[in-house]
Amino acid sequence: MNDPASTEPDGNTEYGHKPFKRSSGHFADRITADGRDGWPVEAGRYRLVVSRACPWASRALVSRRLLGLEDALSLAVTDPLQDDRSWRFTLDEDDRDPVLGIKYLSEAYDERESGYPGGVSVPAVVDIPSGKLVTNDYQRITLDFATEWTALHRPGAPDLYPEPLREEIDEVMEGVYRDVNNGVYRAGFAAGQPEYEAAYTDVFRRLDLVSQRLADRRYLVGDTITEADIRLFTTLVRFDAVYHGHFKCNRSKLTEDPVLWAYARDLYQTPGFGDTVDFHHIKQHYYRVHTGINPTGIVPVGPDLSGWLTAHHREQLGGRPFGDGTPPGPVRAGEEIPEEGRP
Repeated sequence: MNDPASTEPDGNTEYGHKPFKRSSGHFADRITADGRDGWPVEAGRYRLVVSRACPWASRALVSRRLLGLEDALSLAVTDPLQDDRSWRFTLDEDDRDPVLGIKYLSEAYDERESGYPGGVSVPAVVDIPSGKLVTNDYQRITLDFATEWTALHRPGAPDLYPEPLREEIDEVMEGVYRDVNNGVYRAGFAAGQPEYEAAYTDVFRRLDLVSQRLADRRYLVGDTITEADIRLFTTLVRFDAVYHGHFKCNRSKLTEDPVLWAYARDLYQTPGFGDTVDFHHIKQHYYRVHTGINPTGIVPVGPDLSGWLTAHHREQLGGRPFGDGTPPGPVRAGEEIPEEGRP
């Protein structure tokens, strides 16, 4: 999977023997209220390109929904499968994005930097008038949605990165990123046994710590949903479907940790989270694109997804999911998850 700025090869390439390493986004321009990088926040100017399979892109999907940026920032969804040119728009008519007019996301990269040698990654924000990639900085995009795009937020949008809690949020996110978000990849793409076991140990050590933290509190930081919850959720929702088996993170399943399983279900059932998750895309991508790990391309039938809709009882811990705000409205027409991707 050519996740943001990852050194993983594209498509059907066999994975090499170098330790897995994820680099930062090459194109780190920011879209800001004052336009200081040359990209001012402007309704209708930009297009968010995602794969619903990708956990890093899923952060942007959740944030966009919660903040109500659908009218301001249009959405392009790629095919979960890639060819040798990476992310492609084969879900759209004529295999072409109807707004950008391109068949491959790489075309927007080429408009920005001809001959760019790096990987083509999602999430990506593209400037519609010029067709140029603006940013693929997956760590920054959602933080800017929360702090720089406020003039375009919906009425009642939650504060996903509240200033008084930012230091604690950053600390929690750093550990979750290193050991969980990226840790499952370090395990899955490990080139040797010691490297795999170190990553495996980090994943479950951190999950145990997070489980302890969430035992008596509904959310990771404060009493409302924050960016920290979004970032943990996008890994947890994929855990049993792909990371447990495909990436060999198999000490235990998410469903076997009562706290984390209830926490994940609570978020999944919160508007803005589960309604952005496509389990079909997730499984198709991981099992069919990662041929170095799964050379047969067989996609498992399981796991049973019906549990995602069962009662979680986390509301007994209190908390206010949206703080002083309100839930987002219905999913925008045309952006609904197909039935095959839902529990």
